Amino acid sequence: MMKRGPGATAAVLVAIIAAMIGLVVASVPLYRAFCTATGIGGPPKQVAAASSQASERMVTIRFDASVAKGLDWRFSPQLREMKVRLGEDTLAIFTATNLSDHPITGNAVYNATPDKIGRYVAKIQCFCFTEQVLQPGQTVEMPVSFVIDPAMAQDPHTDEVGTITLSYTFFRTAESATSGRGRS
Repeated sequence: MMKRGPGATAAVLVAIIAAMIGLVVASVPLYRAFCTATGIGGPPKQVAAASSQASERMVTIRFDASVAKGLDWRFSPQLREMKVRLGEDTLAIFTATNLSDHPITGNAVYNATPDKIGRYVAKIQCFCFTEQVLQPGQTVEMPVSFVIDPAMAQDPHTDEVGTITLSYTFFRTAESATSGRGRS
C-alpha cells in the first residue's frame, strides 16, 4: 500500500468539495434538462395565452411550495388548493419572504403530478421563469397564471385524475450560492 502525503490528501479533498459545489450550483439546470430529455412528467409548458375553449370538466389544483436547504426564505401559496375548469385561465398567488439580512437571488423549479398530467399544464406567466431577487426582510407576492389544457378531457389515460399538484421549490442561484450574498 502506498502512502500519500498531506498535500495529495488535501488536493483530493479540495477536488471532492469543488465537485459537490458544482453539483449544487448545476442542480436546477440539470433537473430541467433531465425533464426535457426524458419526458418523464416534466415541467409544465409555457404558453402565450389561455385557451379560448373551456371545458365543463373540473379538477382540483393543489399547490406545494418549498425552499431548498441554504435558502433563507419563507415561501408558501396563499391558497393551498382551488377547483378550476379545464381551459380556464387561472391565477394563483405565492408569497416569499427573505429572512436574512442581505439580498438573495433564488430560482424556482416546478413540476406537475401525476406525471402524465405535465403536458396538460400550461404556464402563461410565472415567477419560475426568471430569477427572483429579494432584499433583506422583503416580502413579495408572486403570481402564477396557468391553464389546464381542455385536451386532457379527451385523453382516456387521465379519466381518473381529479387532483393535480403543482410543486415549486426555490433554490439559491449560482451567484448567491458562491458569494453568499446574492445580488445587490
